[in-house]
Amino acid sequence: MARPLDDPDRIRHMLESAEKALQLVKGKKQTEFLQDEILQLALSRLVEIIGEAASRVTKVTRDRQQKIPWRDIIATRHRMVHDYYLVNVEVLWEIVKHDLRPLVNNLKQILQPKLKRRPSPKPGS
Repeated sequence: MARPLDDPDRIRHMLESAEKALQLVKGKKQTEFLQDEILQLALSRLVEIIGEAASRVTKVTRDRQQKIPWRDIIATRHRMVHDYYLVNVEVLWEIVKHDLRPLVNNLKQILQPKLKRRPSPKPGS
C-alpha cells in the first residue's frame, strides 16, 4: 500500500509537472503551439496537475511559502477543469512561457533541503 502523500510530495509533483511543461515548449514558437492540439492538451493537463497538487498542499505550508501564488495556481486549475470549454490556449501559452520558470525556481528553493530525503511517489502509485 502506498504511503500517504505529504506537502513535499505535492510540491515535487508541482515541480515535475512544471518542468515537463517547460521541456515541451522549449524551442517552440507560439505559432507552432497554436497549431499543435496534442501539445495544447498535454500542457493543459500539466497545468491542471500543478493546480491540483497546489490545492492539496496544507494551508500551513502555503502560508509559509508566500513566494508561490497559490491562490492563482489553484484558481487556474479550477477554471481549466470546470470551464474547460472556455480555455484560451493563448493564455495557457503565456502561463507556461512566463509563469512556470519562476515557479520552478521557487519550488526548488522550497524543496532544496528535502530533495535529498526520498524520491517522490508518482501520482497514482
